[in-house]
Parts: sequence; C-alpha cells; structure tokens
Amino acid sequence: MRKIFVKTNNVKNFIGLVENLQNKPKNIPKMGLVYGEPGLGKSQTALWLACKYDGIYIRASNLMTSRWLIEEIVREMDELPRYLTSDNFNVVISRLSQKPKIIFVDEIDYLMNNYKSVETLRDIHDKTNCPIVFVGMGLAHRKLERYKHLYDRFSEIVKFETFEIEDLSQIFSQLSEIPFTPDSIEYIHKKYNRFRQIVQLISKLETIAKENGLTEITFEIIKELV
Repeated sequence: MRKIFVKTNNVKNFIGLVENLQNKPKNIPKMGLVYGEPGLGKSQTALWLACKYDGIYIRASNLMTSRWLIEEIVREMDELPRYLTSDNFNVVISRLSQKPKIIFVDEIDYLMNNYKSVETLRDIHDKTNCPIVFVGMGLAHRKLERYKHLYDRFSEIVKFETFEIEDLSQIFSQLSEIPFTPDSIEYIHKKYNRFRQIVQLISKLETIAKENGLTEITFEIIKELV
C-alpha cells in the first residue's frame, strides 16, 4: 500500500478553512471548528496540516485541566513548562505574539465540560490573534453552542461528511498498488465508509491479491472476501 496523504473533499474543505482563517483581517475572529463522526480522517488531517503550516498540534485528553493544556502548548513550543500556570500562559502569549502560529486542538470533546480549559483557548486567541482550530466529534458544534461568547468567534466551520463514491475511488486509486474495478468500489462503498476501515481493507485485499497472483481486484473477488 502506498504511503500517500489522500486529499479527499473533506481534506480540501479543511485546507480551505485553515487558509481562510489565516487570511482574515485582524478585526475578524480566527477560530475554526471541524467536526464529524469518528473514522473519517479528521485527526490525521489536523496533524498533517499542523506539519504543513508549522503549527501547533494538541490532542486533548480525558480529565485534561487548563494547567495541563497550557503545559502541553508550552512543550510544543520547545519550552520547559514553568511551575506557575500564569508563567506558562505568559510564555505562550509572548511566543505567539512574536511568532504567530496556528493551533490545532484535537479531541476537543474532552474539554467540553471543563469551562476553564475552553476559556483559556479563547484567551490565547484574543490576546495573540492566532488562528485556533477545534477538532471534535459529530456533536461538537452543539456542545460548543453552550459557550455563546466562544461560539460566536467561530468564523469558519466544516463538517466531515461520509465519503462519496468519488472519494472512495480516489482513495483506492492512490493508496492501493493493486487496481480495484469500479463495481468492486461501489460494492465496498455500500458497506464501508470509515477511512480506518478502508485502509485496513486495502491492506488485507492487497496481500490476498499478491499471494494469489491477481492483477486486479474485481467485484466477484470482493463478494467472496468482504
């Protein structure tokens, strides 16, 4: 299986969100929200974009406090966290003011019940004018609506949708070293619509094809194996 980052429609929309945030004037909030069901590639895309734009990627965790969150951001800046939370916060503000970076906060759902953590992110945005992208699950936008003064700052919102047949064809053509026939992809599309599942399926079917000397994977083969 080829190691390629496939730019599906969801990925292209995520890229557009990031570029739109970066190009907004100073008086417009630069907070974005990307949400959708699990397994559609949100986290992989956020991490890829953080590398592409030299940003900061933070993965929220269960029980994460505002102190823990700030310390993680400090570490991502290649700094050693200080003892006092206020000192860490000042380090973040100072560094981002000197060298602005976009911040990606993945698994934002873990912070929904922690008012201080969410407010800390808003404070960082307001004091530095740096774009911040929240990445969450399917109901993240509904949960964030509880924080009205925060939700109003989301000037860009993208929902990751389940894959269309065109997306699936693109994924198979770019990742698989063994070609899949169009009817086999259509059959798979009816049963699988999560990126993780699809990658695992490609790996499995590629192995079977190579072991049996197959030059392509057809609908007839798929029916027997999937």
